[in-house]
Amino acid sequence: MKIAVDAMGGDHAPGAVVRGAVAAAREGWAEVILVGDSRAIEKELEHGPPGGKVEIVHTDQVITMDEQPALAVRRKKEASIVLATRLVREGRAQAVVSAGSTGAQMAAALLILGRSGNIQRPAIATFLPTLEGPKLLLDAGANVDCRPDHLYEFAQMGSLYAHKILGVPSPRVGLINVGVEAGKGNELVLQTYELLRNSSLNFVGNVESRDLPRGVADVYVCDGFTGNVLLKFGEGLALSIFAKIQEEVRRNFRARLGAALMLPALRRLKQEVDYAEYGGAPLLGVQGISIICHGSSDERAIKNAIKVAVRCIQEKLVENLGHLPGLNSRKKVENCQLKADMPVS
Repeated sequence: MKIAVDAMGGDHAPGAVVRGAVAAAREGWAEVILVGDSRAIEKELEHGPPGGKVEIVHTDQVITMDEQPALAVRRKKEASIVLATRLVREGRAQAVVSAGSTGAQMAAALLILGRSGNIQRPAIATFLPTLEGPKLLLDAGANVDCRPDHLYEFAQMGSLYAHKILGVPSPRVGLINVGVEAGKGNELVLQTYELLRNSSLNFVGNVESRDLPRGVADVYVCDGFTGNVLLKFGEGLALSIFAKIQEEVRRNFRARLGAALMLPALRRLKQEVDYAEYGGAPLLGVQGISIICHGSSDERAIKNAIKVAVRCIQEKLVENLGHLPGLNSRKKVENCQLKADMPVS
């Protein structure tokens, strides 16, 4: 199989992107197509040409982080992320991986690949480290404004992903809320709660943000605004904690000695909370595999993102998502709105 990689996307492109893609190809995960400035890519390949497992597709155009995504995708038809996505549409690649502009990658996926089956709103599904192992959070930023039927779809897609990719037999779905009680939350959450409660999903109810690290559910559902805030707060908190530990360790000799003894445990902990370990987040609900990477992804993160793409292809994720029943949204949401508006005793 072939994976199209946006070689020009990300804070450390093209160097880290090219090295990560080449590493994945050398380990036999997939053949890769590096899309971007061929001169810059070839310069990175000078230290070790990978042979026939890596192909280069040249383009001079790049979409920057400050450009309006949809407009840029329409105007820059040969931009690296646009061209890489088009390779998937044309069947020359089976997935696209990028650490560039998330908005541009989403716009390219929607405009070029299109939506999958009955899905109205694609969602970014990302991993959250918890005490019970990595759990799925969606939406992580694709849709800042959502309706109850959108969150219901997120729950469906997340449950399917957790089952097919993570191997969870009956994924527990939790709805992120300000309290665990059924009657709490805004209108969006109250109506979504009714939809999920009456569905065939393994819905475990509302989940407060403080309980996310405990792993009380396998799939956490929320709107993209909430999800993105949670995700970035968690990343910042983890970095701050490790920075504080390093600061305290440097204070005296005994602290350094204790840290040396704890080093293996600290390394394991850092590995568990490091986004690079999880590679990238799939954009679920489009007619193709599109893996969104962190903007500061290093070589390891890119390599692991390609592994995620390969797993999605192997498990026929797009085909399975296309068979989701969807929701007769208007009628069901109206019924749930009536229930949500009823006074709580």
